[in-house]
Amino acid sequence: MTTYGYARTSTVGQDNGLETQKQLLKEAGCANIYHEQVTGTSTDKRSALKELLEAMSEGDTLVVTKIDRLARSIIDLNSIVNDLLVRGINVKFLKDNLHFEAVEKRSPMQDLMFNMLGAFAQFERDLIVDRTTEGRERAKAKGTHMGRPALDSSIIKRALKLYAERESNGLTVSEIIKSTGIPKATLYVELKKLKNDK
Repeated sequence: MTTYGYARTSTVGQDNGLETQKQLLKEAGCANIYHEQVTGTSTDKRSALKELLEAMSEGDTLVVTKIDRLARSIIDLNSIVNDLLVRGINVKFLKDNLHFEAVEKRSPMQDLMFNMLGAFAQFERDLIVDRTTEGRERAKAKGTHMGRPALDSSIIKRALKLYAERESNGLTVSEIIKSTGIPKATLYVELKKLKNDK
């Protein structure tokens, strides 16, 4: 009888979100935490989730911080949770305050809450996709580039220099980001490039 945790963010730039989820799962008593950074729209691409689902057995408990971390489709969500319950595995969503015991039949109220929360997660995702698509189409029609403007190379060089000299200048990563205006994710991508080039 093991308590497993699952944490997911959509992109590599969301490191803080992943660490926050992992911390919450540890506090909830998860002995094993599986995590990945991949979009929630496809279960097939989520190798950590697949590995986790195969590792669990009767009597175990799966803990996830929020419903939308496990699935972004109501069909996919119901499929995963129902499969686990049939296998005798309990499922708990921390922030949604939902706990499904494999030995118990879900109450009509639990079913309603479960389906509503899952539907809202899917609806929110669909809205974002629609808005992004419409925005791209408008930008394309106007002949403008959509997305973040490219950073000046001098800003990147300055941020990397400050980072390399942080022992002498006493600056934290947050202070470097604030003073240069470079996004945290970009700074780490550039640092990774430097490391790989060595």
